[in-house]
Amino acid sequence: MAGNANQKLKLLYLADILKRETNEEHVLSAIDLTKRLADYGISSERKSIYSDIEILKEYGFDIILSRSPKYGYFLASTDFEPHEVRLLMDAVQAAGFISNKKTKQLIDKISLLTNDFDSRKLKKQIYVDSRQKSSNEEVYYSIDTINKAICAGRQITLTYMKRVVNDNKTVSFSEKKHTVNPYALIWSNDHYYLISNNIKYDNLMPLRIDRMKKVTILEDSCIRPLKEVSEYPGAFDSADYVSKHLNMFTGQAKPIELICENDIIEQILDKFGERTPIYPNDEKTFVARFSSAVNDGLVSWILQYGDKVMVASPKELKMKVLETAKSVIDKYE
Repeated sequence: MAGNANQKLKLLYLADILKRETNEEHVLSAIDLTKRLADYGISSERKSIYSDIEILKEYGFDIILSRSPKYGYFLASTDFEPHEVRLLMDAVQAAGFISNKKTKQLIDKISLLTNDFDSRKLKKQIYVDSRQKSSNEEVYYSIDTINKAICAGRQITLTYMKRVVNDNKTVSFSEKKHTVNPYALIWSNDHYYLISNNIKYDNLMPLRIDRMKKVTILEDSCIRPLKEVSEYPGAFDSADYVSKHLNMFTGQAKPIELICENDIIEQILDKFGERTPIYPNDEKTFVARFSSAVNDGLVSWILQYGDKVMVASPKELKMKVLETAKSVIDKYE
């Protein structure tokens, strides 16, 4: 019985060694593998390695025997290729809502998805700037709790923090407790948001995850049906919501028409999607039509392009842009 258990462990350790310690440039012979197994207290013979390799190949491991420049085995393909691991690492590194400590821990875990050689190369290329990272260490737990609440269809309570300027010219956080109906988690504009409904109101509101603490599930309180607080009769449409609520400001979506100079067509399509209706206006401009909430977020986004964008409709948005532009001029004058 003990010998049978030892054999099972041998296959597991052998698979792990091939995953971690081999690639096309680094191969291990049968003798090398017996020595690696011995480090784990697993005794083996060179001939048994051959049959073990065949069993792993039959299971699905892409193990190749290389004869040049060195004779030995290596794992040719894994669940994640090095460039895929790099993408995951870059995403975590760029996520400002993940604390500096959690970022490093998560990158270390992601590095285990590839072999040791590629892992070391990739980690050398990752730079974590702690100045751009959240100091809230509860983010992981908040996400986990919120996800469980969404799956269970339960309300949550949370403490939400906002920065305020004090009389002594210092900046601190104010805290306010909310009870909300959670519907979806969205990553947008380098922030992670919970799309929810405050139980006091009849609309959706975005809340930043890195501003939350003390997230708790209310086991006895079911969430309010999404159709009662939004335009979505069934499942929440994340892509549609983000396209209509720039910078996560709330508001009722309305038809928007912009006249834009031709050289910013990439920025328009990047923001509103490749299927955004685009029509030539004249030799230098085009018309873009889409739906969006008329709010401060949309106004700020339009004004960043200066005279390259002009609002054609609705009038409400025209006036908001004009008023904001005038107020900027007044401050400088």
